[in-house]
Amino acid sequence: MARFELKLPKMGESVAEATITSWLKQVGETIEEDEAILEIATDKVDSEVPSEVDGVLVEILFNVDDVVQVGQTIAIIETEASASTAASAPKVEAVKQEEAPVPAVAEVAQSVVAAQETTAPVISSEERFYSPLVKNIAKKEGIAQVELDALPGSGKEGRVTKNDILTYLQNRGTQQATTVTPAQSNGVAPSASKAAKPKTEAAPVVVSGEDEIIEMTRMGKLIAHHMVESVQKSAHVQSFIEADVTKIWNWRKKVKDGFMKREGENLTFTPIFMEAVAKALRDFPMLNISLQGDTIIKKKNINLGMAAALPNGNLIVPVIKNADQLNLVGMTKQVNSLANKARENKLKPDDIQGGTYTVTNVGTFGSIMGTPIINQPQVGILALGAIRKMPAVIETPEGDFIGIRYKMIMSHSYDHRVVNGALGGQFVKAVKDYLEAWDSNREI
Repeated sequence: MARFELKLPKMGESVAEATITSWLKQVGETIEEDEAILEIATDKVDSEVPSEVDGVLVEILFNVDDVVQVGQTIAIIETEASASTAASAPKVEAVKQEEAPVPAVAEVAQSVVAAQETTAPVISSEERFYSPLVKNIAKKEGIAQVELDALPGSGKEGRVTKNDILTYLQNRGTQQATTVTPAQSNGVAPSASKAAKPKTEAAPVVVSGEDEIIEMTRMGKLIAHHMVESVQKSAHVQSFIEADVTKIWNWRKKVKDGFMKREGENLTFTPIFMEAVAKALRDFPMLNISLQGDTIIKKKNINLGMAAALPNGNLIVPVIKNADQLNLVGMTKQVNSLANKARENKLKPDDIQGGTYTVTNVGTFGSIMGTPIINQPQVGILALGAIRKMPAVIETPEGDFIGIRYKMIMSHSYDHRVVNGALGGQFVKAVKDYLEAWDSNREI
């Protein structure tokens, strides 16, 4: 018999940890290779962790709601493999040592107070990673960001773990009551700038007996948090432009049946618009960037996020990797594949990682335009409005005429900290130009 260590797998770039949401198998149960053992959640997507071997689950090292680092051992499976391969016992010991109790309560509280009073700079929240669980605890308990930044972490690279913040909260009230500043000991009242600010609370909602109370889902809470965080972080500005897509409308109507027979794929407007956006990003690479502190990171690859609806009504943003390198057939297959995965709740963590710019089709729901919120850490997002028949002036060598055209309004939201109005307007104008210059005789 041999003992196999099941580790938390890598789930894409920028994802360093996950929260265990449920165990699908219990100790003593038989497990087959590729069978799901537990469910995990990141701040991006929910997923299952399958077994890499056949065997029996003999040990579970973490509980539900625990935060686990990528690469950390989460369970032990006993297999029928040769005992010569069973060199996992020392590693299990190492894992258990990582779960050793954090420093004593008084010691942690003293270090937090010392960190807050020192003149040395504390770790900035922009440079320090906090798990969704830690953020939720801090928000619920009213822990200010500067207070959280000063909290020493026992996790990997000094990260604050759940135990760290819970231990701090346990002694927080006592420590605040017994701590005396030098000014107070001399009978001098602290300055107004250093006085504790009262915690602002939302106005209470009056609930009657006929009202229905619905608890937000975990994903709903994460989305709400990210939306508020994005608005607070980025200086949102919008540019609007109207595009005449009559040529595209007529061309798609002409080729879509043949495309379905040949490729087995439904040709929608989305891949056509995605192709135009990818070309415009190639022309304006300073919209294919991220901002980290005061540093601009110019992305080499153009990875387009595509907002898609989930069965529960939430939105998720799967990513089309290297979109500028795809022809229309390849783009169509990618769009349809990711949309189907989203509808069936089969998106993997890697499917939603690495986006550099996002497109959302608000026209799907009948909206003619919208002002979308930037998908952090990107700096721009384009909303596509509904395509409508509109009366328009048609210029010809013989004169101007009024005719019926298919038109669409595009709304471009961008981060004014790094994207000025000229660049934001030029980019969306480039998308319009690519769409209006569509070749009506194009073959695919």
